[in-house]
Amino acid sequence: MRAAVYRQFEQPIKIDDVAMPQPSEDGVVIEVRAAGICRSDWHGWMGNDPDIHLPHVPGHEFAGVIADVGSGVKNWNPGDRVTLPFVCGCGECEQCLSGNHQVCDRQFQPGFTHWGAFAELVAVDYADTNLVRLPAEMEFTTAAALGCRFITAFRAVVDQAMAAPGQFVAVHGCGGVGLSAIMIANAVGAVPIAIDIDDDKLEFARTLGAALIVNSRKVADTAEAICDMTTGGAHVSIDALGSHETFRNSVNCLRKRGRHVQVGIMDTGQHQTPLPVGRVIARELEIVGSHGMQAHRYPAMFEMIADGRLRPHELIGRTIALDEAPRAMAQMNSFPGLGITVIARY
Repeated sequence: MRAAVYRQFEQPIKIDDVAMPQPSEDGVVIEVRAAGICRSDWHGWMGNDPDIHLPHVPGHEFAGVIADVGSGVKNWNPGDRVTLPFVCGCGECEQCLSGNHQVCDRQFQPGFTHWGAFAELVAVDYADTNLVRLPAEMEFTTAAALGCRFITAFRAVVDQAMAAPGQFVAVHGCGGVGLSAIMIANAVGAVPIAIDIDDDKLEFARTLGAALIVNSRKVADTAEAICDMTTGGAHVSIDALGSHETFRNSVNCLRKRGRHVQVGIMDTGQHQTPLPVGRVIARELEIVGSHGMQAHRYPAMFEMIADGRLRPHELIGRTIALDEAPRAMAQMNSFPGLGITVIARY
């Protein structure tokens, strides 16, 4: 089968013929119909993920049709239309038994711990615990756009931030996660604030529900600007990019007893981020992380998509062929274009 492969970090990604995958006892093989290209894939290619072993096929946001089923799989059959979270829980560890598959002790991550979906076929473990049946009306490209970015934003806004109607929700970075978070915050009745350095992305964020926008390069102090426009600060602030600057701005823009949610991944060597401890204490701020979403939370998200409150298809900026994936992934850190790029032709 054809797949996008890299054999050294930061070196060219090439389309090669590789061996066909086989399902594990508890797994399936999926014929990929669409796969999103995410900045997390770029982080992996840069060598920022210790779970990746070379050679490697990236791709963790995807949807498709089951092609083959392992002998121990009970709930799935060839021909089923499916997607799945990018963090797949084993279903048996302490975390999974508490319902928190997104932080499983033995997690399977296609595109990171194993080969991913920038390929015609991909093997997935723990199928009964993690596969999600697609609604009949949902396109594969839309399902791939849910990928890691939309589901991560959903959990960040709804479950971790617990954003409520009328609350100001600041979102730092208008990439795939940030734009998704803005749409979701608007859908739950909150007041989203989009923060970025690109006016075009900020205007796109406005079309997705951003009530207020801030260009960080056009104000003297981003956090202070947000505090001024909200008369005291955001109730919730999400770092959807992952940098010292966006982390600092996110924490500092909170009103008293506000909640910061960290979603964006820092570059290698930048993970030890200075924290304004005095402000955290004096204002009783909360700082929480958010990492993916469990398969059992998809129905709540699907319900909001079905009734029109969420419109993930509007986040798709362009669709490309597998042959174009190497170039598109290599460009991820320059943040080209608007919205999500999806591989839709294999």
